[in-house]
Amino acid sequence: MLKVLLSQRMLAFHALVLVIVPSFVWLGFWQLDRWELRSASVNLQQGNLAADPVPVSELTAVGEDVDPDDRWRTVEASGTWDTEHEILLRNRDGSGGVGFHVLTPLVGEDGTAVLVNRGWIQRGETALDAPEPPAAPEGAVDVSGWLHFSETEENSGLRNRDDLPEGQLMMVDVGMIAEQLPYPVHGGYVELTRQDPAPDPAPEPVELREVDSGMSASYAVQWWVFAVVAVAGWIFLVRRELRDAREAEQAPGREREPSEAASGAGGGTDL
Repeated sequence: MLKVLLSQRMLAFHALVLVIVPSFVWLGFWQLDRWELRSASVNLQQGNLAADPVPVSELTAVGEDVDPDDRWRTVEASGTWDTEHEILLRNRDGSGGVGFHVLTPLVGEDGTAVLVNRGWIQRGETALDAPEPPAAPEGAVDVSGWLHFSETEENSGLRNRDDLPEGQLMMVDVGMIAEQLPYPVHGGYVELTRQDPAPDPAPEPVELREVDSGMSASYAVQWWVFAVVAVAGWIFLVRRELRDAREAEQAPGREREPSEAASGAGGGTDL
């Protein structure tokens, strides 16, 4: 029986099982870790959205990025819009498809500013067209919105390019934008949800991007099921090979007929 289990074909199958079963188990735990991380993000977003609004200066300061734990908090700020330094963010989704987000500095009475995403606008006829955003209200305004940390290639998957038209960017790199502005800028930026006075027309409010825990938990279970199936398949094949070998050993040899025995004993035919 040991010879059967150590045949070349069975050794190859043993090796395959030893590789795929630990791999499936590891993939299951990896998916479980992803589910835990996403669930934590969901809980963070829901908790921060439900928290009371606070002044933006409580959660961010000049030259300091937003703490990831403070993302999605509702913050309030007052000041005047600086539309001369307004920026269009490319390839942003809205109700009409891909367009632009309008990023405008809001300058407070203390001379510091916070970048505010005023919302989405439709793009022009071509990707290089620069549409004219709806005008921001003049004079002092009060705004509130969701706080976000600065966008980077790592956390957004975007990358700024040097060939873009003037006044357009791919992502909200607050540090880079602040270098081009004539006043200190708070870290992070705000997605506008309310302003007073409210302009008409105005950019389309940015839709809330709810964090989803995804299917990672079910994927983890699937990988573990695959591991169990692989082990069950290995057991089934081993049992079948052992059974076939036993049956081959126990099968009796074919007995000769009496006429065949007599012919063999006579050794020939008399003439």
